[in-house]
Amino acid sequence: MESKMKEKSESVVDMSPTSAVVEGGVQDIYGEDCATEDQLITPWTFQVSSGYNLLRDPRYNKGLAFTEQERDVHYLRGILPPAVMPQELQEKRLMQTLRRYEVPLNKYVALMELQERNERLFYKLLIDNVEELLPIVYTPTVGEACQKYGSIFRRPQGLYISLKEKGRILEVLKNWPERKIQVIVITDGERILGLGDLGCQGMGIPVGKLALYTALGGVRPSACLPITIDVGTNNEQLLNDEFYIGLRQKRATGKEYHDFLDEFMKAVKQNYGEKVLVQYEDFGNHNAFELLAKYGSTHLVFNDDIQGTAAVVLAGLVASLKLLGGSLADHTFLFFGAGEAGTGIAELIALAISKKTNAPVEEARKNIWLVDSKGLIVSSRKESLQAHKKPWAHEHEPVNNLLDTVKAIKPTAIIGTSGVGRTFTKEVIEAMASINKRPLIMALSNPTEQSECTAEEAYAWSEGRAVFASGSPFPPVEYNNKLHIPSQANNCYIFPGFGFGLVMAGAIRVHNDMLLAASEALAGQVTEEHYVKGIIYPPFGIIRKISAHIAANVAARAYGLGVATRLPQPADLVKYAESCFYSPNYRCYR
Repeated sequence: MESKMKEKSESVVDMSPTSAVVEGGVQDIYGEDCATEDQLITPWTFQVSSGYNLLRDPRYNKGLAFTEQERDVHYLRGILPPAVMPQELQEKRLMQTLRRYEVPLNKYVALMELQERNERLFYKLLIDNVEELLPIVYTPTVGEACQKYGSIFRRPQGLYISLKEKGRILEVLKNWPERKIQVIVITDGERILGLGDLGCQGMGIPVGKLALYTALGGVRPSACLPITIDVGTNNEQLLNDEFYIGLRQKRATGKEYHDFLDEFMKAVKQNYGEKVLVQYEDFGNHNAFELLAKYGSTHLVFNDDIQGTAAVVLAGLVASLKLLGGSLADHTFLFFGAGEAGTGIAELIALAISKKTNAPVEEARKNIWLVDSKGLIVSSRKESLQAHKKPWAHEHEPVNNLLDTVKAIKPTAIIGTSGVGRTFTKEVIEAMASINKRPLIMALSNPTEQSECTAEEAYAWSEGRAVFASGSPFPPVEYNNKLHIPSQANNCYIFPGFGFGLVMAGAIRVHNDMLLAASEALAGQVTEEHYVKGIIYPPFGIIRKISAHIAANVAARAYGLGVATRLPQPADLVKYAESCFYSPNYRCYR
């Protein structure tokens, strides 16, 4: 009986890649997009899902929203209470429940449980209440969730591929029930936010990122795959924790590590094809740059910590020019932190300046300075520097601390990517305010306790003149009877739309020009109304509109570079992106 049902499901829902509703667009084996919302669908899994099983399938479960007719057709009579509650009322009830929780981690657990039982309602909540719920499913709460992942673990939400599976990674990938994967987010857990090595418990990051890919960027949940590569952990506290869910061994390094990652990358391409996007998350600096360089020419890969952060910060810098005056080439940038985020941002700024001025990138780098744990990066230190720091070793006398560096370099903007909290001291910000009429202060490290300074400190110590942005959210600050609204330089602005643009165009490689295109699109969404409030990023309330414009810009650049494979190119890429976005609204079942 079951085999017959499987055959029937294959004939009703064509599982071939050519079954997309809009030809040349984002493939969807279920034939669903915004244009089909009003059409009746059948809730197929491997067979028609009905009754008790239907309520336990998160993709099709609608809770009390099943109509009287659907309850009859799908054998739900008696299994559900008699009330019929539409999705909007369910959303209202759940938001009331969430708001009663005082502890953010409790809200996180409640949302993850909702995702596991009613997928569309979860995304409906997240989309409609993005500004309220973003800090729960992403930074800062996701950091605490990762720290306690072993204790709050309920059921797997992605793939765990450990060293035990060496030589069998392709087999493990085939264990995942979905075949048409478009976006993979992967971590090895070595550098989770600013919290360090969390090993296997870093899974909260890929899960959270992919939830945002769907909610903010329109990628269907079924096309997303979170993966944790478990090569061990050097975190002694976790190794001694009886509830730790990962391998109890020190981290693999060197050839063993890179051979394992190489097997993974080859297996991904073999199983999912050339156009699957692999996004690296929270890898240690020593591996992050090497992986991006190694696979950037053979796979569709993207590192959000290096490239996504760079694109969102560049967008903020471009937008801030309306408040600061001049062009990018007229300003001097000082980074506190020279890891993957700092050097990634610096390189993209240099590229943007180079493109605008037609000057070599090497020349554009001269107005960008970096400080690491040993002080200002200068040419006399070049021999001892890691490879990613060497391009920033300029001619200058050594300077040992940030305050003296600010006084010596006289930057227009200081950008914190150190992961060390409260390092933008009162003296540092006062020095910036003495040099600049409107000092730009970007305290980007996450989570909140790792932020280089708070919004309140930045405004107070600069006498209310700072243009401030942070990685984690801060509330508005009143100073001298004026309300200052902090900007949040959150990667969520970029990566969902960026990834969707790659998928939409069927891109096979990521180019730096695409990152510039994403930054231009984001900066273009900042209006005069926002500038009046002193903010340099648009509100998250319109994030789907922002993502559509970013996706369109990225796709256009992919077509222009000749790396797009979904042809022909749509005439209006913004409208096309919006039409392909995943919709969380309940569907009607026949």
